[in-house]
Amino acid sequence: MTISDTEALIDGLAVGHLPDRLGAASDFEFEWGEIKFKQRVWETEVEPGSWRVDLQIQTLRGSSLTDLDALRAFLVEYHERGDDWAPDPFGTDGLASAKEVARLIAPGLAVEVRDPFGRQGPEAVAAVAASITQAQ
Repeated sequence: MTISDTEALIDGLAVGHLPDRLGAASDFEFEWGEIKFKQRVWETEVEPGSWRVDLQIQTLRGSSLTDLDALRAFLVEYHERGDDWAPDPFGTDGLASAKEVARLIAPGLAVEVRDPFGRQGPEAVAAVAASITQAQ
């Protein structure tokens, strides 16, 4: 997919790859648990008046995100998972599970790529997550 300049940057992070067939993008900002989020969501209308999320990318900023263990602990609480949630490693800076990858870009800054409805698949989510870097 050709990435427009507006889609390529999210809260100071550059997105180097997006899958084909993403719908319309919308941006949101919110705070939860002293973490500030900036989120981009791509959605497709699957039937008149009914929309489905194709992909989400969200940045997480907060002083409590000090390392991967802190990121994991935050995600357990934020997504209401049990303490037994055991994501796989994703490179040296991330965590991966069935429909998402989260990476600690730097202390205090993380990114999460999610495919909540399984529309893209784990390989696409991993490719997007791996392509995200700090913008120059």
